[in-house]
Amino acid sequence: MRNNEWLQNRLDYLRGLRKPTAQQQLLMALASLPQRSVREQRRLDVLVRAERFAEKAQKARGEANKVLSEEQRQLRKKRDHALYRAAGLLGVAGVVDTVTGELRIDAGVLVGALVSLTEGELGDFNRFKASGDRHIADREAIRQDCPRRNNEAEPEV
Repeated sequence: MRNNEWLQNRLDYLRGLRKPTAQQQLLMALASLPQRSVREQRRLDVLVRAERFAEKAQKARGEANKVLSEEQRQLRKKRDHALYRAAGLLGVAGVVDTVTGELRIDAGVLVGALVSLTEGELGDFNRFKASGDRHIADREAIRQDCPRRNNEAEPEV
């Protein structure tokens, strides 16, 4: 794009701003002069270069923000997945109805038991681990046998 064409497009953009900077206001004022002295032309050239760099910097910030947003989205997605897995474990334990999502036991009892477990007040963790691993393995075996889980159509009988 030629300088004059870029400058005209940029001036149109700047005129649309509610609060152009002092530098942008001076650029618009100098560009609108029908006849410019050598000094005014030099000042205009400097301001045009600065505005081009500002435009490039604005685009670079936008691209950096996209990268940052994508990174944050991936972290949220990973966190959400971990929370869904934790909720799924409540379903495996029978604490949550997997169809309705409603608790099957009192919320206070659940929180109290989990706090006691976290603080180590319930004793031997190996007993809980063996039982929990068995329930998880049983649940996985059921899931692998279910054809609908893998988006397959049910076989017709």
